[in-house]
Amino acid sequence: MRRADRWTDYELLDAGGGEKLERWGSVVLRRPDPQAIWPAGDDPAAARAWSTPHATYHRSETGGGSWERHRDLPASWTVSYPLPQGDLAFRIEPSGFKHTGLFPEQAVNWESCAARIAEANAAGRPSRILNLFAYTGGATAACAKAGATEVVHVDASKGMNQRAKENLALSGCVDRPVRLLADDAGKFVEREIRRGRRYDGIIMDPPSYGRGPSGELWKLEDALYALVAQCAHLLSDTPSFFLINSYTTGLSPSVIAAILGLAVGTGRGGHAEADEIGLPASLRPIVLPCGASGWWTP
Repeated sequence: MRRADRWTDYELLDAGGGEKLERWGSVVLRRPDPQAIWPAGDDPAAARAWSTPHATYHRSETGGGSWERHRDLPASWTVSYPLPQGDLAFRIEPSGFKHTGLFPEQAVNWESCAARIAEANAAGRPSRILNLFAYTGGATAACAKAGATEVVHVDASKGMNQRAKENLALSGCVDRPVRLLADDAGKFVEREIRRGRRYDGIIMDPPSYGRGPSGELWKLEDALYALVAQCAHLLSDTPSFFLINSYTTGLSPSVIAAILGLAVGTGRGGHAEADEIGLPASLRPIVLPCGASGWWTP
């Protein structure tokens, strides 16, 4: 398992009983996590931490949920991450769907993307990056910070793209070559193929379920291979990487690696691998699984 263990502004304190306890800067939040099926820590330090968060998220039986505030909680605040190429910064804001606007375990992928871009730059190769289902732009900011030739950030939500713009500004990347586009990922890829556009790195972090451009429901397990095979047509003649991240429990690392090997590696060779990613807890010797990531590299 690849562990996101270089944070200072974020800390997974504990996880258990279907919940996780996290420190975001100076704010402690308690929210649901379906992977934490073991009991919560009951030693004095853990029990004290669980009982004194700033806010707790409660699910509703009718869907969604809400935050219960126990202490003063700012509407939003900023955390930073020490990327080797320069610090990144992100706005954190608890939402009505338990999220905060950032997935901290993705730091392991930010670092890997940034390292591959730095290698390409050192070798005099271009590093045009496509980030699909790009959310609030964690990977976008990392690639821009690492000196990507261009980053094309695609997310269907205009609100997420606005947050990504804010995160780029907080990270000192306002003048970097980044395009933020609100579009359906599949339709965008089809148009890019017709335009003859090519990318040296592709990142995708698709949701488990989604809606197509005509409102049709799609399931990641059914749609992923075709989407990856389509995206493979966008790779340049000197690609650096293809990254898939997934939170879907039905997609094991072996499945993701096989998809990359078949859809991307066929005719190109290279190497496909995948592994779980996770967050180590500070109050107990456990690691919370946070999905899986797969890489193809030439």
